[in-house]
Amino acid sequence: MSSQNIPPINIAIVDYGLGNLFSVKQACEHVGMQATVTASRTTLLQADAVLLPGVGAYGNAMTTLHKLDLVSVLQDIAASGTPLIGICLGMQLLMTESHEFGYCRGLGIIEGSVAYFGSPVEGSCPLKIPHVGWSRLVATRSWANTLLDHVEDGAYMYFVHSYILHPSDPGVILAKSRYGQIEFCSSIWSKNVFACQFHPERSGLSGLQMYRNLPAFIQHTARMS
Repeated sequence: MSSQNIPPINIAIVDYGLGNLFSVKQACEHVGMQATVTASRTTLLQADAVLLPGVGAYGNAMTTLHKLDLVSVLQDIAASGTPLIGICLGMQLLMTESHEFGYCRGLGIIEGSVAYFGSPVEGSCPLKIPHVGWSRLVATRSWANTLLDHVEDGAYMYFVHSYILHPSDPGVILAKSRYGQIEFCSSIWSKNVFACQFHPERSGLSGLQMYRNLPAFIQHTARMS
């Protein structure tokens, strides 16, 4: 999927006070895209693609999105066909619900739940939670025309998380990863919605390739809508 000869595009990064917003912005700009960190409904709805990053607690994030009146905006963006990309906590927020510190309803854009990682071990040694560090991506279906296009199957990405996704439809899973004996969903894709549990902006050349793929992903999504 080539991004050559594609006009400049405008990326909106959702500002709800949680996440490496400016690291994501810098990654977009590094590969030649214009990016705006914003909580403006109008700016988000007019963007060519919307990025929803995030770190922190699920319930706090949803509370803030409700206070900013952005829940319906993000749902409308997903329904409109505009590319919506979730990163780390942003990926989890796309789901129907989370059980982090009790039940919390999510955006409901992708059917499924978010649950605690569990008790990973390496041999007989318990591993620390949160999972902080590098894990491989393993493709579960073709990455063509997604943000993982031209990323090597088996590439290492950087993770920071204590909770993992359980999509109701396993067909949306694009990649899985492993921490100790636990295999988990690390990327999903459904039409115009893409999300990853890892941080591409902190994952070296493979992560930057995902940002380079974004203009072509926007074009592909427009053709499919």
